[in-house]
Amino acid sequence: MSNATDFIPLRLCVLTVSDSRTLADDTSGDYLSNALADAGHRLRQRVIAPDDRYRLRAIVSAWIADPEVDGILVTGGTGFTGRDCTPEALQPLLDKHMPGFGELFRALSFDEIGTASLQSRAFAGLANGRFIFCLPGSSSACRTAWEKIIRAQLDSRTRPCNLVSLRPRLHE
Repeated sequence: MSNATDFIPLRLCVLTVSDSRTLADDTSGDYLSNALADAGHRLRQRVIAPDDRYRLRAIVSAWIADPEVDGILVTGGTGFTGRDCTPEALQPLLDKHMPGFGELFRALSFDEIGTASLQSRAFAGLANGRFIFCLPGSSSACRTAWEKIIRAQLDSRTRPCNLVSLRPRLHE
């Protein structure tokens, strides 16, 4: 049994949604992969996939069915252009939505980018006991989300509460 002050490393996947990025120039995926490792978590898998709702849904479905995955960070595809389809692809997979994440992310983004923050459809939720965070594709947006919200909530030492402490009860 772990002590409440022990850090519990999670196994996380990173999905970059982009028609043009490769591992050589995926700065947002690089940031998230490095940030989670720096925080003590383990990168389970990293994928870059085009804005195709069925391909995205297949990738994330496989991850949420994998007992070796605790959470998923998705970057890209959350805007309003014709190709942006991350919410449409992944929200149907969620068992529970986490509306506070998107609300808080947009409030924090407002301080950085003003009213352009309303164009973000960032969201989070729970699917088969896995946390899913869907972020805009910009590195600065990923940094804001990780540093100001996600890192603390994926740290078992965060008080008064954190998402990690809920894991034993997610399948009740």
